[in-house]
Amino acid sequence: MDHAGAPSTGQRPREAVQAALVPSDDECPSQAPNTARPLAAGLGVPRPWKRRQTMRILIGLAMAVIVALSAAYAFSPRATPPLAATRLPVDRMAFTTLARAGSTWVAGGELGHIVWSADDGKTWTEAAVEPRRYAQITQIVFVDDKVGMAVGHEGQILRSDDGGKRWKELAFDKERGEPLMSIARLPSGHWLAVGAFGRALRSADDGKTWERIEIPGVEDKHLNRIVSAADGSRWLILGERGLVLVSTDGGGKWSVVPPFYNGSPYGAAERAGSGWVAYGMRGNAYRAGADAQSWTKAQMPAPISTFGHARPADGSLLLVGQGGIVLRSTDG
Repeated sequence: MDHAGAPSTGQRPREAVQAALVPSDDECPSQAPNTARPLAAGLGVPRPWKRRQTMRILIGLAMAVIVALSAAYAFSPRATPPLAATRLPVDRMAFTTLARAGSTWVAGGELGHIVWSADDGKTWTEAAVEPRRYAQITQIVFVDDKVGMAVGHEGQILRSDDGGKRWKELAFDKERGEPLMSIARLPSGHWLAVGAFGRALRSADDGKTWERIEIPGVEDKHLNRIVSAADGSRWLILGERGLVLVSTDGGGKWSVVPPFYNGSPYGAAERAGSGWVAYGMRGNAYRAGADAQSWTKAQMPAPISTFGHARPADGSLLLVGQGGIVLRSTDG
């Protein structure tokens, strides 16, 4: 017989066995209930460290996308905004030469600057010079409305084929290049350039190559200017210490004119009738006939050096010089 509370000789139910093995909360008050622990990963509930790793991956991907979009924008083609207009302070620059190419005026001077104007000098634009050497430009000449040559210090020679807007270098010698002062195209089509210490260069291939030549009687005198008669029949080279050379065969041969002046003529102009006027240092000017062999001193109003000339439409002769002076002669 089974009595109440007596041990049973039969097998106990499973629930009773589990209750006997697992202590109650009252028996183990210091141990927290087991119900708050996370389930195994296999049951689909992520652990905290995996959540943090996922967040870092997402942040890294977002930064990579931002960097990629920034790079794509930086290198994407887009229109360049126009540059603001730059005004050249031509009123404060020193220009040593002025030439005309058709309807365009072209000037050159200090630091290798060449500027051009298509509105009779109202506005000026700086020409493109390749490469920029910053050597002073001493003379610019044009043979038509497109082709021109320029010479300067350090033996620099430049050529333009678009009326003076762009220039390319043909020669330059920083170490041994004396200043070139003047250049001209001879009737033969050859180019002649002259300068300091008697330097003379000739080109037979339109400026591609240059060879040094010796002109008898020059020695080491500076050569300042090459000028010609309007018909090209006679050519002059004017130089230091009153040196004047004459050619009657288009620059093939040169002869020295008998000395008449111990200063330096800087230029010469053909007279309205026939003959020449040479001008230069300290207000000195001399006149000669067509053959340029005999020179007499002309009357000048002041002992001021003159460097250039012009012929207005009225046929008078203008000389320009030191301090901005302009002199006018109506008798040739």
